[in-house]
Order: sequence, then structure tokens, then C-alpha cells
Amino acid sequence: MAILLLIVFIDLVGFGIVIPLLPYYALKFSASPLEVTSLMACYSFAQFFASPVWGRMSDRLGRKPILLVSLGCSVLSYLWLGFADQLWMLFAARLLAGAGAGNISAAQAYITDVTDEKNRAKGMGMIGAAFGLGFTLGPAIGGLLGGSDAASATLSHPAFAAALLSAIALVLAIILLKESLAPANRSSAAKPGRIALAQEAFARPQLRHLIILFFLTTTAFAGMESTFALWANAGFGWGPQQVGFLFFYIGIVLVLVQGGLVRWLPRVLGEQRMALAGAVLLVLALLGLPFSTDLPRLLVDMALFAVGFGILNPAVTSLVSRAAGADERGGILGVNQSGQSLARILGPLIGGFFYGAAGRDAPYYVGAVIMVAVVVMAAALPRGEKTR
Repeated sequence: MAILLLIVFIDLVGFGIVIPLLPYYALKFSASPLEVTSLMACYSFAQFFASPVWGRMSDRLGRKPILLVSLGCSVLSYLWLGFADQLWMLFAARLLAGAGAGNISAAQAYITDVTDEKNRAKGMGMIGAAFGLGFTLGPAIGGLLGGSDAASATLSHPAFAAALLSAIALVLAIILLKESLAPANRSSAAKPGRIALAQEAFARPQLRHLIILFFLTTTAFAGMESTFALWANAGFGWGPQQVGFLFFYIGIVLVLVQGGLVRWLPRVLGEQRMALAGAVLLVLALLGLPFSTDLPRLLVDMALFAVGFGILNPAVTSLVSRAAGADERGGILGVNQSGQSLARILGPLIGGFFYGAAGRDAPYYVGAVIMVAVVVMAAALPRGEKTR
């Protein structure tokens, strides 16, 4: 599992490098707020269709081949992004990256292969920590390479750095990563298509409840993430460097939460209470963001946001994996990831629309309303036994 975490970390550093810079890429070509957030959404648009396919293929072919294809697509997409000199090229590069994004569901399925039910939430927390650590360093590197002035930011250098890191992760995966799914546990029967698999998952009440809960959470999160650079630029005059450093701070909090707190929290609260607590913290964070008029308040609010998402994410992912059979976890996690991808399409579009129509704070009030619904859903989850 250690090598998987290293590969995910390196790849996510590259991914994190470009995330806080994407709005500035779009602004360079005079894009509107809705076009800026649509650039964030198009990655997830492609991922929405691709994730269940990659998940099913990982159940049949193994986890490693899917991870290799995903990393290869990352390298090509970052190179394209670095050479982009028109707005359509930005969208095309992000569509390619999303189409190859099988790494998340495949990595989660890998974790379920090498952990038992008692340690699964801990394993998901560890991979979440690798994601968080990647987001810790990635935005800071991207911000330093991009510069502090939004008008004169050097945007190609971060994209080329991301391509290099993904290439390193690809080489490590080829040489060092061992296949986790034994041939005896692979699915040899023909699997249903994406829609049929989603229908099958939604026919199970528990899975349906969990997938919808995670969908709504991701919608609120994506609405905040996609509009934050615009919000910070309008309110504080921030460029890529300042936004990158704030994402660095959020990543540090995520690492502390998912690498430390989540390792013992399931034993104390159980996964249902973890999800409920995370949802409540996200409501408070979204409501507090419009009132964060100075840096200290903003840091407190972003810490609440990171803690809330950091404990909710692995808890719900673990519950989804428990509700799936050993030979279908990749596909079910792919459906869950596809739901998140759909949310990452909808969230930025909602955020961009309300940002342009009702002001810079509007997306966060809308996100808080969405998270209130998640609190209600999390409270309705059955309270399973605490992990011992």
C-alpha cells in the first residue's frame, strides 16, 4: 500500500499545481465567471462518463493497468495545457484529463483489496492523506511558479511541472506497483453498462442514500472550490501565489485530519457519526466564508471546511465499499466517483451562475443550504458498530 500512496501523492502534487491556477488561465483569455467555472466543470464532465468504465475494467483486468492509463493521460493533458494559447485548448486539455481519470476509483478499489472491513476507513483515510498532502504541496508550487500578479502570471510553467510529476508517478507505477486484485477475485462475467450499473446501485436503498449524500456534498464543495479564486481576487486582490498558499494551508489541515484524526475516529464515533459531524462543520464553514473579511477569519473558516470534508469523505467512501461485494467494488466505487464527477459539473455551474447573478458571496449561501440537506441525510444513516 505504501507505493500506491506514494504514486497517488506524486500525481496529486501535479494535479494540485494547476487547480488554483485554472481560473487565471481562463481570465487570461477574458472568460466570464460562468466560463471560468465551466473550465473546472469540463474535467468532471469527461470523468463522469469514464469513471464507471475504468472501475469495471479494474474489476476484470486488475487495478494496475487502469492506474497506468490514467497517469499517461495526465501527462498528455498537462502538456497540452502548457502549450494552450486559446480558450478552446484549455477546455480540450481538461476534457482529456477527465477522460483518463480512472486513478481515483482504481486507487480506492486497490485499498479495499488490501484492507479488511475493520481497517477500511483507516485505509481510505490514508489515501485521503496522500491526496491532501498532494494538495498541500501542489498549489504552493503552482503559486510560486505562477507568480503573485494575476495579470502577468506565468501559467505554462506550472502545467509543465505537473506533466513531469505525473510522468515520474507513471514510471514508479510501472516499476514498483504490484497488482492488488488476485485473479481468483476478478470478475469474468460480462458486467452491465454504466447506466445499468448505476441503476443496480440505486436499486439498493443504502447505496442510493450514500451516493446521493456524497453527490450533494461534492456539489457544495465544488461550488466553493471553483469560485474561490474569483472571490479572493475580487475581495483581496489575490493572484495565483496567494490562492496557492491558501490551498497549501487547507492541504496541511487535510493531512493532519486524514492522516491522524481519521485513524482513530472510526473507533470512537463510528462512520455514521463521522459523516454527520463532517456535514455540520461544512455548513458552518460555508456560512462563515462571506464574513471572512480578513486573513485570520478566513484561515479559521478554511480549517473548518478542511476538517469537515476530511472526516466526511473517508467515512462515506468506506460505507459505500462495505455495501458492495468483493468482485464489484471497483464498479460500485466507479459509480460513486461518477456521481461525484456529476456533482463537479453541477457545482461549478451553480457557483458560476450565482456568482455572476447575485454577487461573490451567493455561491456559499447556496452551498450551505445544500449541506443542510446532507446533515439531514447523514443523521438518517443507520448507526453501525464502531470499528475496534
